[in-house]
Amino acid sequence: MNKAMEASRELKAMDELATLKSPIHSFCPLSKLLTTIFYIVVVMSFHKYDIVGLVVLILFPLIVYSISTISVSTCFKKLRLVLPLVILVGLFNPFFDKDVLFHIGTFAVTGGMVSMVTLMMKGVFSLMASFILIATTPIEEICSAMRKLFVPRILVVLILLTYRYIGIMLDEVAIMYDSYMLRAPRQNGIHVSAWGSFLGQLILRSMDKATSLYESMNLRGFKGEYDYRFTREKNRFSKLYAAIFCLLILVCRFYNIPSLIGSLFT
Repeated sequence: MNKAMEASRELKAMDELATLKSPIHSFCPLSKLLTTIFYIVVVMSFHKYDIVGLVVLILFPLIVYSISTISVSTCFKKLRLVLPLVILVGLFNPFFDKDVLFHIGTFAVTGGMVSMVTLMMKGVFSLMASFILIATTPIEEICSAMRKLFVPRILVVLILLTYRYIGIMLDEVAIMYDSYMLRAPRQNGIHVSAWGSFLGQLILRSMDKATSLYESMNLRGFKGEYDYRFTREKNRFSKLYAAIFCLLILVCRFYNIPSLIGSLFT
């Protein structure tokens, strides 16, 4: 199995996760989208040295993962290519911020070290929250929620069609790659001299596929906006879910919960 086919299967696996049944899956997509956005904004608002206050916000994605029956390991497996990039973002902070904040024994902990860990935590927490939104909500429902938030129609349609067409393009790449390897079985990948023709064929095949898709959409009454109609019944506790979690997130933002708990035992 080539890499394009593996990527296509992982994309289809994400769609299958979104069709599972759990309380989180049944909540209104608008409530889930607003809660996720609110959570990410709050996570990013923490000071670069506030590790203790930030760490408690890991509870939100962990609770949602447990309710949705999707394991955290699935998140890290699916995001294995993105997580290293997030972690590398703050890797150079220790070289720029060398002010000593405190000592652990004889080891001096600088502000750059603390801010590096904080930045990594922010990135990982945000990715976890974004993944659970996508894994429990079909892309059509997310786009419907975006339209309710008055996101421009053209942008929503572009996101939806791009997401849907990525899978089709990956299938085309997989077919072309297998065809090439059957003609050159002893080669390790596509030879440099064939890159131009391979890309050209992919563009031509993509244009033909896009034309067929557009004609099919027009035959089904497409007038510039997707018809967001769903048959799955929504949980009536969606607003309560959003209100409770947003309130808990606010409490964690304005009160240093770990410090308060620690003060009770001192």
